[in-house]
Amino acid sequence: MPAFDLPPSELETYRLLPEEPADFDEFWQNTLKDAAQYDALVSADPVGTGLRLTETWDVTFRGFAGDPVRAWYSRPAGVRDPLPAVVEYAGYGRGRGLPHERLTWVNAGYAHLLMDNRGQGDQYGNGGSTPDPHAQAPGGPGPAVRGLRAPRDCHYRRLITDAVRAVTALRALPGVDAGRIAAVGNSQGGGLALAVAGLLPDLAAVLVTAPLLCGIRRALDLTDAGPYGEISAYLAVHRGTEQAAYRTLSYLEGVSFARRAQAPAHFGTGLRDTVCPPSGTYAAFNRYGELSGGADPRRELHAYPFNGHEGGEAEQVRRQLHWLAGVWEEHA
Repeated sequence: MPAFDLPPSELETYRLLPEEPADFDEFWQNTLKDAAQYDALVSADPVGTGLRLTETWDVTFRGFAGDPVRAWYSRPAGVRDPLPAVVEYAGYGRGRGLPHERLTWVNAGYAHLLMDNRGQGDQYGNGGSTPDPHAQAPGGPGPAVRGLRAPRDCHYRRLITDAVRAVTALRALPGVDAGRIAAVGNSQGGGLALAVAGLLPDLAAVLVTAPLLCGIRRALDLTDAGPYGEISAYLAVHRGTEQAAYRTLSYLEGVSFARRAQAPAHFGTGLRDTVCPPSGTYAAFNRYGELSGGADPRRELHAYPFNGHEGGEAEQVRRQLHWLAGVWEEHA
């Protein structure tokens, strides 16, 4: 697939300003306040994985509406000192899978929490363990369109709340340096990490690659791939619901979350990405931190001209590892 979005020279200065609802901040403050009435951490049970150098716990924490959400918590074996920690969010349609699948951050010496995606996990990978008991509102079969007609009913309101609560749960786990928490994710996971950065002012770092939910309206005009295609297909059948859907999506816009974020940020995108068009990533990057009220947050972006949704793959991870190590040194 050749490049299909804006040329690189225009992407570098692209500053989409989304139409934010007047009650955007109030909506999320009230949503998180409702969730905060429940203690976050429910349980953390050791599990055997066959790995000698990693210890893992099966974690349950309370997310949206106090619903139980599952996660894997892993850390280097035999280390008892508090460690910097990474909370990782999985991609669209994926669950937490098996505990030995994601070891990069543990091997780097960090504590690591991998959050399950409620109501997902059936499209690829090794499944999930968290149902979504609030998925009855009108919407299509895919998570991206569940409850699409009303902001309070939409799937991503619940999933973003879970993502914020995962940070709270991680801080309550043993052996975590609560002041050094990074949010990490690719695709849908990147969109969740970016939302967390916009909602938690005390996050230490955020690392996102090809984030979903950035520049949503433009993405719907550019691509029928992936989750955006599910939204387009739904609107093609449910004619006349576009404005209601656009209103709901305006509360999920990653650029709006990025504007409010304060943590140092590391971005990545493939310029041939037809699943999460690069203009959305650039818009979030170029608007990042502008409403934070403090100094311009440290941030950098790496673009891969001949890559699609896979982005820079291992090269991007290598850059993330070196960058995050520098952030931790500054926070030590």
